[in-house]
Amino acid sequence: MTINIPNVKLNDGVEIPVYGFGTFLIPNDGSTFKAVTDALKLGIRHIDTASAYFNEQEVGKAVRESGIKRDEIFVTSKLWLQDYGYENAKKGVDISLKKLGLDYMDLYLLHQPYGDVFGAWKALEEAKKEGKIRSIGVSNMTPKIWNNLIPQFDSLPSVNQVEFNPYFQQKELRKLMDKDNVKLEAWGPLGHGNAGLLKDPVIAKIAENHGKNAGQTILRFEIQEGIIVFPKSTKPERIKSNMDIFDFELSQDEMDQIRALDTGKGSHDPDAPGVAEYLLNAFDVHK
Repeated sequence: MTINIPNVKLNDGVEIPVYGFGTFLIPNDGSTFKAVTDALKLGIRHIDTASAYFNEQEVGKAVRESGIKRDEIFVTSKLWLQDYGYENAKKGVDISLKKLGLDYMDLYLLHQPYGDVFGAWKALEEAKKEGKIRSIGVSNMTPKIWNNLIPQFDSLPSVNQVEFNPYFQQKELRKLMDKDNVKLEAWGPLGHGNAGLLKDPVIAKIAENHGKNAGQTILRFEIQEGIIVFPKSTKPERIKSNMDIFDFELSQDEMDQIRALDTGKGSHDPDAPGVAEYLLNAFDVHK
């Protein structure tokens, strides 16, 4: 049985499935191809990759060989820092398209908010006008970074992909983004498998009420909060289990109980000293 996953409209009119499949840290040794193929077979139509994940080739191969029409699959990739600046970013877009083996990407993000962000954003805006990308966005922007950069952009991002889970609900950032109808995409929607989160007594009780597990309850909470999620797994049974969240609904009281778990702190702080310098020299995506 294929699960019917709803779409949500971005601020540029492009529709994106609210539930997708993440490929971070899945190797390009055939594992990514298999995992994405399994996800597509199970009915997922939104795949998230990045230049810095080193697996765009396998994602593209799985999409191309799936037998599913291209316009029915939503493919996201991301530009890495070494390709920032206008000219480099234009080349970076083309390299991602070449690796994916696709004519266009549905969404392309600036992966990190450092370096020549403005030159890179201008290149993404042009690539969108040229039809190489349908929608453009950013990632890892905190409220501070958002306020510094976004007012200087000629066009608004459609999404900001950031860390999000019940212990880190990005409340200040969401208020800023909501003003312009910018959607939040969650990386680490299950808290990177945080044992404390997955065993949290509040979540455990709510899960029990619905005959669901903790992971399904967390993902359901996030979807109801208007967050776009793409949990990752290489196990077909786990991919299928994670998707089993569209046949129940959390009550207002249950939502409020989970909202109250927010600590305001995540595992990654893009504002921390040294983060920009570290990431600017982290690795070479063209090796």
